[in-house]
Amino acid sequence: MSNNDGSSPGEPEDRMRARGATSRAKLDIYLRADRWAVALVPLVIVFLSIVVLGILDPTPLRSAVESTDPIETLAQGLLTSIVTGVTLVVSINQLVLSRELGPLGEQRDRMQGSIDFREEVADLLGVPVAPPEPSAFLRALAEDIAARSRAVTETLPDDTDTDGTPDDVTKRVREFTTQVAENAEEVADRLEGRQFGSFEVLSAALDLNYSWKIYQATRLQRTHDDLSSETKSALDDLRDALELFGPAREHVKTLYFRWELVDLSRAMFYTAIPALVASIGAILFLDNLGSVPGATLGISNLLLVVAFVTAVSLSPFAVLAAYVLRISTVAKRTLSIGPFVLRSETRDENLDWES
Repeated sequence: MSNNDGSSPGEPEDRMRARGATSRAKLDIYLRADRWAVALVPLVIVFLSIVVLGILDPTPLRSAVESTDPIETLAQGLLTSIVTGVTLVVSINQLVLSRELGPLGEQRDRMQGSIDFREEVADLLGVPVAPPEPSAFLRALAEDIAARSRAVTETLPDDTDTDGTPDDVTKRVREFTTQVAENAEEVADRLEGRQFGSFEVLSAALDLNYSWKIYQATRLQRTHDDLSSETKSALDDLRDALELFGPAREHVKTLYFRWELVDLSRAMFYTAIPALVASIGAILFLDNLGSVPGATLGISNLLLVVAFVTAVSLSPFAVLAAYVLRISTVAKRTLSIGPFVLRSETRDENLDWES
């Protein structure tokens, strides 16, 4: 019996959202939701929290302003943190992206490594040249994995036991190759027409659990001596395709991370300007009770302005958190390259590793 995504009971799921104990709703927020929308949520919470606390406070904000300068103190602290935080983030991003500024020899080695890998993939696919776009490149590999899985199935004998059912080895191999083919075809369909830069390309690639499939293919090939030489050869070909999909996906993931870091730097700059204006404006103009008179719906306008200034001043950090949530979530779930299973909660502890 298989799980919803085709994997067998006790085995890791194919879809990344199903691997691990994190709820799917939380993963949707971490990964799929628009980053600006994710950043807006904590800012709204901060604004509403300050307003509610100001209403519940027995000592109104205006009374505090008469005796001390809480607004100026708050704005000065926010101004310092904005300048320091944005500078630090931009510096870290530049450090990460500094690999693009290497010497000529290093750049040539990188290019030659990329060309060699593309030629190896082209040979595997049996085409003159591999697709140039990342989504098409991964899609071609996924389609080849599906085709090689079906090729393994075609080598299996039709012989059955005396009761008319397939023998255990044939049944196990057939279930494995069927599941791999279905998973790879689904990933290929999701990659069709996708433009690099959107998370959808990486998201689709992450749903092909190649590491577990490499382990399974190797295990079936080496632990069942009664498999035919044709089946073992076909399993070896399937494993070759899976082993190339791994570094291809990791390369696309690396490119996407750099893309995201560039977007993060821009977003931090875009939000830093209004944040600086808000904090500086609070220091210069919210220095007396007459600056913001009156009330709205029974709530002091001064309290509303202070809450708004605080939320706007924190916007660069909200944007930073939104981007880091996605990058760190993907990085944690793809720490290993190759047939290693790091997330033990995704499988049954009684899974038979030996037979």
